[in-house]
Amino acid sequence: MKLKRILALALALCMILALAACGNGGEGGTGASNPPASQPAQNESQAPGGETSGEPVTITLWTYPIGSWGGQTPTVDDMIANFNAVYPDITVNVQYLDYTNGDDRVMSAINGGTTPDIIMEGPERLVSNWGAAGKMVDLSDLWDEATTADIAAVSEAVVNACKSPDGAYYEYPLCMTTHCMAINYEVFEQADALQYIDLENRTWTTENFLKAIEAVKNSGAVSTPGIVYCGGQGGDQGTRALVTNLYSGAYTNADHTEYTVNSAENVQGLQLLVDQVAAGNLSSSASFQATEELQAFANGTAAMTFCWNASNKAQYASQVTFTPYALAFPSDDGVPELCGGIWGFGIFDNGDAARIEAAKTFIKFMCDDETQGPASVQATGFFPVRESQGDVYAGTDKEQDMSEFASLMPYLGDYYNVIGGWTEQRTAWWNMLQQIFAGTDVQKAADEFVSTANAAIG
Repeated sequence: MKLKRILALALALCMILALAACGNGGEGGTGASNPPASQPAQNESQAPGGETSGEPVTITLWTYPIGSWGGQTPTVDDMIANFNAVYPDITVNVQYLDYTNGDDRVMSAINGGTTPDIIMEGPERLVSNWGAAGKMVDLSDLWDEATTADIAAVSEAVVNACKSPDGAYYEYPLCMTTHCMAINYEVFEQADALQYIDLENRTWTTENFLKAIEAVKNSGAVSTPGIVYCGGQGGDQGTRALVTNLYSGAYTNADHTEYTVNSAENVQGLQLLVDQVAAGNLSSSASFQATEELQAFANGTAAMTFCWNASNKAQYASQVTFTPYALAFPSDDGVPELCGGIWGFGIFDNGDAARIEAAKTFIKFMCDDETQGPASVQATGFFPVRESQGDVYAGTDKEQDMSEFASLMPYLGDYYNVIGGWTEQRTAWWNMLQQIFAGTDVQKAADEFVSTANAAIG
Protein backbone atom coordinates (compact mmCIF):
# COMPACT_ATOMS: atom_id res chain seq x y z
CA MET A 1 0.00 0.00 0.00
CA LYS A 2 2.72 2.46 0.93
CA LEU A 3 4.55 1.81 -2.34
CA LYS A 4 1.35 2.31 -4.28
CA ARG A 5 0.79 5.65 -2.64
CA ILE A 6 4.32 6.77 -3.36
CA LEU A 7 4.05 5.79 -7.01
CA ALA A 8 0.68 7.49 -7.33
CA LEU A 9 2.08 10.61 -5.73
CA ALA A 10 5.07 10.66 -8.03
CA LEU A 11 2.92 10.21 -11.12
CA ALA A 12 0.56 12.93 -10.13
CA LEU A 13 3.40 15.31 -9.23
CA CYS A 14 4.75 14.88 -12.73
CA MET A 15 1.31 15.63 -14.07
CA ILE A 16 0.81 18.83 -12.18
CA LEU A 17 4.32 20.02 -13.07
CA ALA A 18 3.50 19.43 -16.69
CA LEU A 19 0.35 21.48 -16.35
CA ALA A 20 2.23 24.31 -14.75
CA ALA A 21 5.05 24.26 -17.28
CA CYS A 22 2.92 25.46 -20.19
CA GLY A 23 1.15 28.72 -19.49
CA ASN A 24 -0.21 29.55 -22.93
CA GLY A 25 -3.40 27.58 -22.60
CA GLY A 26 -5.20 30.34 -20.76
CA GLU A 27 -4.99 32.62 -23.78
CA GLY A 28 -7.76 30.79 -25.55
CA GLY A 29 -10.75 31.73 -23.41
CA THR A 30 -12.07 33.86 -20.61
CA GLY A 31 -13.99 31.44 -18.42
CA ALA A 32 -16.53 28.66 -18.28
CA SER A 33 -19.58 30.84 -18.78
CA ASN A 34 -18.13 32.94 -21.57
CA PRO A 35 -16.28 30.98 -24.26
CA PRO A 36 -14.32 32.97 -26.81
CA ALA A 37 -16.38 34.81 -29.40
CA SER A 38 -13.62 34.75 -31.98
CA GLN A 39 -13.68 32.05 -34.65
CA PRO A 40 -11.79 29.02 -33.38
CA ALA A 41 -8.70 27.78 -35.11
CA GLN A 42 -9.21 25.01 -37.64
CA ASN A 43 -5.79 23.44 -37.92
CA GLU A 44 -6.14 20.60 -35.41
CA SER A 45 -9.72 19.60 -36.12
CA GLN A 46 -9.36 18.61 -39.73
CA ALA A 47 -8.27 14.96 -39.65
CA PRO A 48 -9.22 12.40 -38.76
CA GLY A 49 -12.72 13.25 -37.79
CA GLY A 50 -12.36 16.66 -39.41
CA GLU A 51 -13.08 15.70 -42.98
CA THR A 52 -16.76 16.14 -43.76
CA SER A 53 -18.69 15.48 -46.93
CA GLY A 54 -20.32 18.88 -46.90
CA GLU A 55 -23.73 17.24 -46.86
CA PRO A 56 -26.04 18.39 -44.03
CA VAL A 57 -26.14 15.99 -41.10
CA THR A 58 -27.77 16.16 -37.68
CA ILE A 59 -26.28 14.53 -34.60
CA THR A 60 -27.30 14.38 -30.96
CA LEU A 61 -25.22 14.94 -27.85
CA TRP A 62 -26.20 13.71 -24.39
CA THR A 63 -24.14 14.98 -21.48
CA TYR A 64 -24.08 14.26 -17.79
CA PRO A 65 -23.77 17.31 -15.45
CA ILE A 66 -20.08 18.04 -15.97
CA GLY A 67 -19.72 21.68 -15.01
CA SER A 68 -21.42 23.99 -17.49
CA TRP A 69 -21.78 21.06 -19.88
CA GLY A 70 -24.50 19.73 -17.61
CA GLY A 71 -27.32 22.08 -18.52
CA GLN A 72 -26.16 25.65 -18.62
CA THR A 73 -27.46 25.95 -22.16
CA PRO A 74 -26.05 29.38 -23.03
CA THR A 75 -22.54 28.05 -22.52
CA VAL A 76 -23.12 24.87 -24.52
CA ASP A 77 -25.01 26.75 -27.20
CA ASP A 78 -22.11 29.17 -27.56
CA MET A 79 -19.66 26.32 -27.93
CA ILE A 80 -21.83 24.68 -30.58
CA ALA A 81 -22.00 28.04 -32.37
CA ASN A 82 -18.19 28.10 -32.39
CA PHE A 83 -18.25 24.63 -33.93
CA ASN A 84 -20.80 25.66 -36.55
CA ALA A 85 -18.65 28.63 -37.55
CA VAL A 86 -16.24 26.03 -38.91
CA TYR A 87 -18.67 23.21 -39.71
CA PRO A 88 -21.99 24.80 -40.71
CA ASP A 89 -23.38 21.60 -42.22
CA ILE A 90 -23.41 19.67 -38.91
CA THR A 91 -26.38 20.35 -36.63
CA VAL A 92 -25.91 19.34 -32.98
CA ASN A 93 -28.92 18.77 -30.73
CA VAL A 94 -28.23 18.53 -26.99
CA GLN A 95 -30.02 16.76 -24.16
CA TYR A 96 -28.92 16.89 -20.52
CA LEU A 97 -28.71 13.94 -18.16
CA ASP A 98 -28.44 13.79 -14.38
CA TYR A 99 -27.00 11.20 -12.05
CA THR A 100 -30.36 10.26 -10.58
CA ASN A 101 -31.89 8.66 -13.67
CA GLY A 102 -29.30 9.30 -16.39
CA ASP A 103 -28.10 5.71 -16.50
CA ASP A 104 -31.68 4.47 -16.80
CA ARG A 105 -32.30 6.85 -19.72
CA VAL A 106 -29.21 5.63 -21.51
CA MET A 107 -30.08 1.97 -20.93
CA SER A 108 -33.61 2.56 -22.22
CA ALA A 109 -32.15 4.21 -25.31
CA ILE A 110 -29.77 1.26 -25.84
CA ASN A 111 -32.60 -1.25 -25.49
CA GLY A 112 -34.86 0.80 -27.74
CA GLY A 113 -32.28 1.50 -30.42
CA THR A 114 -32.51 5.27 -29.85
CA THR A 115 -29.06 6.07 -28.50
CA PRO A 116 -27.56 9.50 -29.08
CA ASP A 117 -24.61 9.89 -31.39
CA ILE A 118 -22.31 11.40 -28.74
CA ILE A 119 -22.33 11.01 -24.98
CA MET A 120 -20.14 12.88 -22.51
CA GLU A 121 -19.05 11.05 -19.39
CA GLY A 122 -16.13 9.03 -17.97
CA PRO A 123 -14.37 5.71 -18.65
CA GLU A 124 -16.43 3.87 -16.04
CA ARG A 125 -19.41 4.20 -18.38
CA LEU A 126 -17.92 4.79 -21.82
CA VAL A 127 -15.26 2.07 -21.65
CA SER A 128 -16.07 -0.39 -18.89
CA ASN A 129 -19.83 -0.41 -19.36
CA TRP A 130 -21.17 0.54 -22.78
CA GLY A 131 -17.89 -0.05 -24.59
CA ALA A 132 -17.43 -3.47 -23.05
CA ALA A 133 -20.99 -4.29 -24.13
CA GLY A 134 -20.11 -3.54 -27.77
CA LYS A 135 -22.25 -0.40 -28.02
CA MET A 136 -19.52 2.17 -28.74
CA VAL A 137 -17.42 3.17 -31.73
CA ASP A 138 -13.69 2.49 -31.54
CA LEU A 139 -12.03 5.93 -31.61
CA SER A 140 -8.49 4.66 -32.19
CA ASP A 141 -8.23 6.76 -35.37
CA LEU A 142 -8.46 9.91 -33.23
CA TRP A 143 -5.67 8.71 -30.98
CA ASP A 144 -2.81 9.49 -33.33
CA GLU A 145 0.77 9.48 -32.08
CA ALA A 146 0.86 13.21 -31.31
CA THR A 147 -2.44 13.16 -29.40
CA THR A 148 -1.46 10.12 -27.37
CA ALA A 149 1.89 11.66 -26.45
CA ASP A 150 0.22 14.95 -25.51
CA ILE A 151 -2.16 13.20 -23.12
CA ALA A 152 0.41 10.74 -21.79
CA ALA A 153 2.66 13.67 -20.86
CA VAL A 154 0.00 14.69 -18.33
CA SER A 155 -1.02 11.22 -17.17
CA GLU A 156 -0.46 7.78 -18.63
CA ALA A 157 -3.39 6.70 -16.48
CA VAL A 158 -5.75 8.77 -18.64
CA VAL A 159 -4.56 6.99 -21.78
CA ASN A 160 -5.03 3.60 -20.14
CA ALA A 161 -8.44 4.45 -18.70
CA CYS A 162 -9.82 5.39 -22.12
CA LYS A 163 -8.70 2.11 -23.67
CA SER A 164 -10.39 -1.28 -23.33
CA PRO A 165 -8.42 -4.44 -22.52
CA ASP A 166 -8.54 -5.41 -26.22
CA GLY A 167 -6.95 -2.09 -27.26
CA ALA A 168 -10.02 -0.18 -28.50
CA TYR A 169 -10.39 3.44 -27.43
CA TYR A 170 -13.97 4.16 -26.41
CA GLU A 171 -13.35 7.59 -24.93
CA TYR A 172 -11.75 10.74 -26.29
CA PRO A 173 -10.88 12.64 -23.09
CA LEU A 174 -11.29 16.34 -22.39
CA CYS A 175 -10.50 16.94 -18.72
CA MET A 176 -9.71 15.46 -15.34
CA THR A 177 -9.68 16.40 -11.68
CA THR A 178 -9.31 15.01 -8.21
CA HIS A 179 -12.24 14.78 -5.82
CA CYS A 180 -11.74 15.94 -2.27
CA MET A 181 -13.64 17.17 0.77
CA ALA A 182 -14.05 20.61 2.28
CA ILE A 183 -14.61 22.24 5.65
CA ASN A 184 -16.21 25.44 6.84
CA TYR A 185 -13.02 27.25 7.70
CA GLU A 186 -14.58 29.72 10.10
CA VAL A 187 -16.47 27.03 12.04
CA PHE A 188 -13.30 24.98 12.44
CA GLU A 189 -11.43 28.12 13.49
CA GLN A 190 -14.09 28.96 16.08
CA ALA A 191 -13.93 25.40 17.43
CA ASP A 192 -10.11 25.55 17.60
CA ALA A 193 -10.08 22.56 15.24
CA LEU A 194 -7.72 23.99 12.62
CA GLN A 195 -4.84 22.82 14.80
CA TYR A 196 -5.62 19.28 13.65
CA ILE A 197 -5.10 20.04 9.94
CA ASP A 198 -1.83 20.40 8.06
CA LEU A 199 -2.94 23.61 6.38
CA GLU A 200 0.15 23.88 4.21
CA ASN A 201 -0.42 20.50 2.58
CA ARG A 202 -4.21 20.31 3.05
CA THR A 203 -3.98 16.92 4.76
CA TRP A 204 -4.83 15.44 8.15
CA THR A 205 -4.54 12.13 9.93
CA THR A 206 -7.45 9.94 10.95
CA GLU A 207 -6.60 10.57 14.61
CA ASN A 208 -6.74 14.32 14.09
CA PHE A 209 -9.93 14.03 12.05
CA LEU A 210 -11.60 12.44 15.05
CA LYS A 211 -10.31 15.16 17.36
CA ALA A 212 -11.49 17.85 14.95
CA ILE A 213 -15.05 16.64 14.49
CA GLU A 214 -15.47 16.20 18.23
CA ALA A 215 -14.25 19.75 18.77
CA VAL A 216 -16.68 21.04 16.15
CA LYS A 217 -19.56 19.12 17.71
CA ASN A 218 -18.73 20.43 21.18
CA SER A 219 -18.56 24.00 19.86
CA GLY A 220 -22.26 23.91 18.99
CA ALA A 221 -21.60 26.12 15.96
CA VAL A 222 -23.42 23.81 13.52
CA SER A 223 -26.13 21.19 13.62
CA THR A 224 -23.67 18.45 12.68
CA PRO A 225 -19.97 18.29 11.86
CA GLY A 226 -20.64 16.17 8.78
CA ILE A 227 -23.14 13.88 7.05
CA VAL A 228 -22.40 10.44 5.65
CA TYR A 229 -24.93 10.37 2.83
CA CYS A 230 -26.13 7.16 1.19
CA GLY A 231 -29.34 7.93 -0.69
CA GLY A 232 -28.07 7.34 -4.22
CA GLN A 233 -25.17 6.91 -6.59
CA GLY A 234 -24.27 10.55 -7.23
CA GLY A 235 -21.24 11.64 -5.27
CA ASP A 236 -20.44 8.12 -4.13
CA GLN A 237 -16.77 8.81 -4.82
CA GLY A 238 -16.77 10.91 -1.64
CA THR A 239 -17.94 8.19 0.70
CA ARG A 240 -15.68 5.64 -1.02
CA ALA A 241 -12.63 7.85 -0.57
CA LEU A 242 -13.54 8.59 3.02
CA VAL A 243 -13.78 4.91 3.92
CA THR A 244 -10.69 3.70 2.04
CA ASN A 245 -8.43 6.51 3.25
CA LEU A 246 -9.17 6.21 6.96
CA TYR A 247 -6.97 3.14 7.32
CA SER A 248 -5.23 2.98 3.92
CA GLY A 249 -7.59 0.49 2.36
CA ALA A 250 -8.13 -0.17 -1.34
CA TYR A 251 -11.43 -0.33 -3.20
CA THR A 252 -10.20 -2.92 -5.69
CA ASN A 253 -7.11 -5.03 -6.17
CA ALA A 254 -4.23 -3.60 -8.21
CA ASP A 255 -5.34 -5.37 -11.40
CA HIS A 256 -8.93 -4.08 -11.12
CA THR A 257 -10.27 -7.61 -11.30
CA GLU A 258 -12.05 -7.79 -7.94
CA TYR A 259 -13.50 -5.54 -5.26
CA THR A 260 -11.78 -5.48 -1.86
CA VAL A 261 -14.15 -3.44 0.29
CA ASN A 262 -14.32 -6.25 2.85
CA SER A 263 -10.62 -5.99 3.70
CA ALA A 264 -9.65 -5.47 7.33
CA GLU A 265 -8.61 -1.86 6.60
CA ASN A 266 -11.90 -0.95 4.93
CA VAL A 267 -14.03 -2.69 7.54
CA GLN A 268 -12.15 -0.74 10.19
CA GLY A 269 -12.96 2.49 8.31
CA LEU A 270 -16.63 1.59 7.97
CA GLN A 271 -16.83 0.69 11.66
CA LEU A 272 -15.26 4.04 12.57
CA LEU A 273 -18.03 5.86 10.72
CA VAL A 274 -20.71 3.78 12.43
CA ASP A 275 -19.15 4.55 15.82
CA GLN A 276 -18.86 8.28 15.10
CA VAL A 277 -22.49 8.46 14.03
CA ALA A 278 -23.47 6.65 17.23
CA ALA A 279 -21.41 9.16 19.24
CA GLY A 280 -23.08 12.12 17.53
CA ASN A 281 -19.86 13.37 15.94
CA LEU A 282 -21.25 12.61 12.48
CA SER A 283 -24.72 12.14 11.07
CA SER A 284 -25.94 9.57 8.58
CA SER A 285 -28.88 9.79 6.28
CA ALA A 286 -30.32 7.03 4.13
CA SER A 287 -32.36 9.62 2.26
CA PHE A 288 -29.59 12.16 1.63
CA GLN A 289 -27.92 12.10 -1.74
CA ALA A 290 -24.78 14.09 -2.40
CA THR A 291 -26.82 17.10 -3.51
CA GLU A 292 -28.58 17.29 -0.15
CA GLU A 293 -25.30 16.89 1.73
CA LEU A 294 -23.74 19.65 -0.35
CA GLN A 295 -26.71 21.89 0.31
CA ALA A 296 -26.41 21.31 4.06
CA PHE A 297 -22.77 22.34 3.81
CA ALA A 298 -23.56 25.39 1.70
CA ASN A 299 -26.23 26.67 4.09
CA GLY A 300 -24.06 26.12 7.15
CA THR A 301 -25.97 23.20 8.65
CA ALA A 302 -22.97 20.87 8.29
CA ALA A 303 -19.38 21.93 8.90
CA MET A 304 -17.91 19.75 6.16
CA THR A 305 -18.74 18.00 2.92
CA PHE A 306 -17.33 14.75 1.63
CA CYS A 307 -18.25 15.62 -1.96
CA TRP A 308 -16.15 18.52 -3.20
CA ASN A 309 -14.29 19.64 -6.28
CA ALA A 310 -13.81 22.81 -8.28
CA SER A 311 -17.09 22.37 -10.10
CA ASN A 312 -19.07 22.06 -6.85
CA LYS A 313 -17.34 25.10 -5.40
CA ALA A 314 -18.40 27.14 -8.40
CA GLN A 315 -21.94 25.79 -8.25
CA TYR A 316 -22.50 26.77 -4.61
CA ALA A 317 -20.39 29.95 -4.58
CA SER A 318 -23.41 32.25 -4.53
CA GLN A 319 -24.87 30.50 -1.48
CA VAL A 320 -21.99 30.19 0.96
CA THR A 321 -21.30 32.94 3.48
CA PHE A 322 -18.10 31.32 4.76
CA THR A 323 -14.78 30.09 3.39
CA PRO A 324 -15.06 26.55 1.98
CA TYR A 325 -11.59 25.11 2.49
CA ALA A 326 -10.71 22.15 0.25
CA LEU A 327 -8.55 19.40 1.71
CA ALA A 328 -7.76 15.73 1.32
CA PHE A 329 -9.58 12.96 3.13
CA PRO A 330 -8.09 11.92 6.47
CA SER A 331 -5.73 8.94 6.43
CA ASP A 332 -4.03 6.99 9.16
CA ASP A 333 -0.57 8.02 7.98
CA GLY A 334 -1.47 11.46 6.61
CA VAL A 335 -0.72 10.36 3.04
CA PRO A 336 -4.09 10.34 1.24
CA GLU A 337 -5.08 8.73 -2.02
CA LEU A 338 -7.80 10.75 -3.72
CA CYS A 339 -10.24 9.53 -6.32
CA GLY A 340 -9.82 11.09 -9.71
CA GLY A 341 -12.30 11.87 -12.42
CA ILE A 342 -11.79 11.74 -16.18
CA TRP A 343 -14.40 13.10 -18.57
CA GLY A 344 -14.65 13.08 -22.31
CA PHE A 345 -16.71 11.89 -25.25
CA GLY A 346 -17.81 8.57 -26.64
CA ILE A 347 -19.80 7.74 -29.76
CA PHE A 348 -22.58 5.15 -29.87
CA ASP A 349 -22.36 2.81 -32.85
CA ASN A 350 -25.63 3.63 -34.62
CA GLY A 351 -24.55 2.19 -37.96
CA ASP A 352 -24.73 5.53 -39.78
CA ALA A 353 -21.28 6.30 -41.18
CA ALA A 354 -22.05 9.95 -41.91
CA ARG A 355 -23.28 10.63 -38.38
CA ILE A 356 -20.35 8.77 -36.84
CA GLU A 357 -17.90 10.85 -38.88
CA ALA A 358 -19.74 14.05 -37.95
CA ALA A 359 -19.62 13.02 -34.28
CA LYS A 360 -15.86 12.46 -34.52
CA THR A 361 -15.49 15.89 -36.09
CA PHE A 362 -17.40 17.46 -33.22
CA ILE A 363 -15.52 15.82 -30.37
CA LYS A 364 -12.12 16.41 -31.94
CA PHE A 365 -12.96 20.08 -32.40
CA MET A 366 -14.19 20.43 -28.82
CA CYS A 367 -11.11 18.75 -27.39
CA ASP A 368 -8.25 19.68 -29.73
CA ASP A 369 -8.94 22.98 -31.42
CA GLU A 370 -6.33 25.40 -30.13
CA THR A 371 -8.98 27.96 -29.09
CA GLN A 372 -12.03 25.87 -28.36
CA GLY A 373 -10.17 23.09 -26.52
CA PRO A 374 -9.13 25.24 -23.53
CA ALA A 375 -12.57 26.87 -23.45
CA SER A 376 -14.20 23.41 -23.41
CA VAL A 377 -12.06 22.47 -20.41
CA GLN A 378 -12.94 25.73 -18.66
CA ALA A 379 -16.61 24.90 -19.10
CA THR A 380 -16.11 21.72 -17.06
CA GLY A 381 -14.40 23.52 -14.19
CA PHE A 382 -11.66 20.87 -14.19
CA PHE A 383 -8.14 20.50 -15.61
CA PRO A 384 -6.91 19.65 -19.13
CA VAL A 385 -5.60 16.21 -19.99
CA ARG A 386 -3.40 17.67 -22.76
CA GLU A 387 0.02 19.06 -21.88
CA SER A 388 -0.16 21.44 -24.85
CA GLN A 389 -3.11 23.28 -23.29
CA GLY A 390 -1.12 24.25 -20.22
CA ASP A 391 -2.81 26.18 -17.44
CA VAL A 392 -6.16 27.11 -18.99
CA TYR A 393 -7.07 29.26 -15.98
CA ALA A 394 -4.00 31.49 -16.02
CA GLY A 395 -5.05 35.10 -16.28
CA THR A 396 -8.74 34.35 -15.66
CA ASP A 397 -10.89 35.16 -12.65
CA LYS A 398 -10.74 31.46 -11.74
CA GLU A 399 -6.97 31.27 -11.45
CA GLN A 400 -6.81 31.55 -7.65
CA ASP A 401 -9.67 29.15 -6.99
CA MET A 402 -8.28 26.55 -9.36
CA SER A 403 -4.83 26.72 -7.82
CA GLU A 404 -6.43 25.48 -4.58
CA PHE A 405 -7.53 22.29 -6.31
CA ALA A 406 -4.35 21.99 -8.34
CA SER A 407 -2.48 21.67 -5.03
CA LEU A 408 -4.45 18.47 -4.34
CA MET A 409 -3.67 16.83 -7.66
CA PRO A 410 -0.44 15.22 -6.33
CA TYR A 411 -2.61 13.06 -4.07
CA LEU A 412 -4.36 11.29 -6.95
CA GLY A 413 -4.54 7.59 -6.28
CA ASP A 414 -5.39 4.56 -8.37
CA TYR A 415 -8.06 5.10 -11.06
CA TYR A 416 -10.03 1.96 -10.29
CA ASN A 417 -13.30 3.16 -11.86
CA VAL A 418 -12.58 1.02 -14.92
CA ILE A 419 -13.30 -2.24 -13.11
CA GLY A 420 -16.21 -4.27 -14.41
CA GLY A 421 -19.61 -4.20 -12.76
CA TRP A 422 -19.30 -0.49 -12.06
CA THR A 423 -22.98 0.42 -12.32
CA GLU A 424 -24.13 -2.49 -10.21
CA GLN A 425 -21.56 -1.92 -7.48
CA ARG A 426 -22.61 1.72 -7.08
CA THR A 427 -26.08 0.64 -6.06
CA ALA A 428 -24.62 -2.08 -3.84
CA TRP A 429 -22.34 0.50 -2.20
CA TRP A 430 -25.03 2.84 -0.95
CA ASN A 431 -27.21 -0.13 0.00
CA MET A 432 -24.33 -1.39 2.15
CA LEU A 433 -23.95 2.01 3.83
CA GLN A 434 -27.65 2.09 4.60
CA GLN A 435 -27.42 -1.38 6.12
CA ILE A 436 -24.50 -0.68 8.45
CA PHE A 437 -26.04 2.54 9.75
CA ALA A 438 -29.24 0.58 10.38
CA GLY A 439 -27.34 -1.89 12.56
CA THR A 440 -26.13 -4.65 10.22
CA ASP A 441 -22.76 -6.10 11.19
CA VAL A 442 -20.12 -4.22 9.24
CA GLN A 443 -18.07 -7.24 8.16
CA LYS A 444 -21.21 -9.08 7.07
CA ALA A 445 -22.44 -6.11 5.04
CA ALA A 446 -19.01 -5.60 3.43
CA ASP A 447 -18.79 -9.30 2.52
CA GLU A 448 -22.21 -9.13 0.90
CA PHE A 449 -21.19 -6.02 -1.03
CA VAL A 450 -18.07 -7.72 -2.39
CA SER A 451 -20.03 -10.80 -3.36
CA THR A 452 -22.59 -8.71 -5.26
CA ALA A 453 -20.02 -6.43 -6.88
CA ASN A 454 -17.67 -9.22 -7.95
CA ALA A 455 -20.58 -11.18 -9.43
CA ALA A 456 -21.37 -8.17 -11.62
CA ILE A 457 -17.87 -8.01 -13.11
CA GLY A 458 -18.74 -10.77 -15.57
